Amino acid sequence: MAAKDGNPKARDKGITPQGEDFSAWYNELVLKAELADRGPVKGTMVIRPYGYRMWELLQARLDQMFKETGHQNAYFPLLIPESYLKREAEHVEGFSPELAVVTHAGGKELEEPLVVRPTSETVIGEMFSRWISSHRDLPLLVNQWANVVRWELRPRLFLRTTEFLWQEGHTAHVDGADAMAETMRMLGIYVSFARDVAAIPVIEGEKTPGERFAGALRTFTIEAMMRDRRALQSATSHYMGDNFSRAFDITYANERNELVHCHTTSWGLSTRMLGAVIMAHGDDRGLVLPPGLAPHQVVIVPIGRGDERAAVDEAAARLATDMEARGVRAHVDGRDASPGFKFNDWELRGVPLRVELGPRDLASGQAVVVARLGAEGKQAVGLDSLAASVPDRLSAFHAALLERATSFGDEHTAAADDWDAFAAQVGEGFANALHCGRAECEDDIKAGTAATPRCVPSDGEPEEGTCVRCGLPSAYGKRLVFARSY
Repeated sequence: MAAKDGNPKARDKGITPQGEDFSAWYNELVLKAELADRGPVKGTMVIRPYGYRMWELLQARLDQMFKETGHQNAYFPLLIPESYLKREAEHVEGFSPELAVVTHAGGKELEEPLVVRPTSETVIGEMFSRWISSHRDLPLLVNQWANVVRWELRPRLFLRTTEFLWQEGHTAHVDGADAMAETMRMLGIYVSFARDVAAIPVIEGEKTPGERFAGALRTFTIEAMMRDRRALQSATSHYMGDNFSRAFDITYANERNELVHCHTTSWGLSTRMLGAVIMAHGDDRGLVLPPGLAPHQVVIVPIGRGDERAAVDEAAARLATDMEARGVRAHVDGRDASPGFKFNDWELRGVPLRVELGPRDLASGQAVVVARLGAEGKQAVGLDSLAASVPDRLSAFHAALLERATSFGDEHTAAADDWDAFAAQVGEGFANALHCGRAECEDDIKAGTAATPRCVPSDGEPEEGTCVRCGLPSAYGKRLVFARSY
């Protein structure tokens, strides 16, 4: 829908202001910033180079974190025998509505239908049963980077698409205590990544039984508030107990030579995290990218014409080289376009720092630095010290972005002790409320407000009382976080 009112800067860029229609703002920005495009099959997406570079940066950092904790990468098949899913009844029931099934191949009907992987617990369970025989084989710590297919009825680029990219970790352990420790360790890695790389403050906690991953005994999540005050589940970590081990006969001989079923975990983060970055930080001028995920952390825009321009271009290239030597991703924009066009374009694309360099700047030995976020405006900085200052400037930018998102979340989160207050608060953001734990009460809350329990927060203070909806005693001994969500 075309913007008629609201922020004129948003309208100048052809983007609907957030306050007018957040959904339209998001869809338009993803396309105009060239992050992704819609694929030819409904619900699929094409990730364009700028968006894919963000994914590469995310992948590289997370992969490093996984390997630092002893995990190794592997790859498992895209096609899974249908019978594998049927071995774990709760798992297949949870995924049945989303499955894509192959019934014909090679010009004939298959003897057994094949499922295009929606997740890999079943095929990995089968392989673990072959690879594990002794307690000496444990723990087995595996991760894969892959694509998965879940047939989405209401797709949205990055947030919910029929095919998406992700990582899925799968591990096997000697007992429940070891598996639970792994489950929580990986949740902690996601928390660190969200805060330290994506600059997104998250609430970590456990899902209620009605919100658990299909086949899991316990599911843990990180939940983030977007700029429209809705919640986005950004990553999950699951303790499977011995459900899949029993279904796939994953056993090991313990030190007494007794056969024991392993306890397993799985955990994952997807391209949905890029959607979180867009919606947690973006504004009416476009993207606002955290330095850790920005394809270009600094863009240098040379200004000038004719003979003067050659000297400016040379200085810009030298400045970029100096920055890159300090680990900064710097880009010189040498396009044949006006400086104003370039400024607006990089603002739309969310580059953290822009450097403007013209003949007068060069003559005075300085450049103009503009941060994508912040009130300091344009700053004149000496060329001899600019490159050395950039790492600290980027760190400060990340800190400001995290503080901005944290303050926004705090401002739109409140406790609710009665139904009227609860219904009002979930319209404004997150509501912290006591709950009885009954699935039918969760359904009643969702029907009345469109809000769901996002998690039982790990750091929640102990509190007894009665359910905000039905008045029965609280089942969790602390407040849950409720919100409308994506």
